[in-house]
Amino acid sequence: MKPSSTIQLNITLDEQKVPETIHWQAAEGGVEKPTEAKAFMLSIWDLNENAALRIDLWTKKMMVDEMNDFFFQTMMTMADTYQRATNQPELAEEIRTFSKSFKVKMEEEMKKNQL
Repeated sequence: MKPSSTIQLNITLDEQKVPETIHWQAAEGGVEKPTEAKAFMLSIWDLNENAALRIDLWTKKMMVDEMNDFFFQTMMTMADTYQRATNQPELAEEIRTFSKSFKVKMEEEMKKNQL
């Protein structure tokens, strides 16, 4: 039998089917016990449809400033993944440059909204 790995997600919903809690576990990845998260983004490449499929969920506890950080960090790690997968460092750097610019604009928006 070939080795395999399991990643588990458990989402608790309220009466309106809005996520209240998210727990994840990946024993082979070192996360032995269910661990709480406030958000996740899952992208899957569908071989039959030749298209990206996504699941994006976040709990009521996720604050806007946390979502901003989550997006920035996700885009930066996407650049790293893209570089490893394609060996295109120049294009990966384009993603990083955009991500940094996006972060600056997010921070400016947050400051405006606090006034």
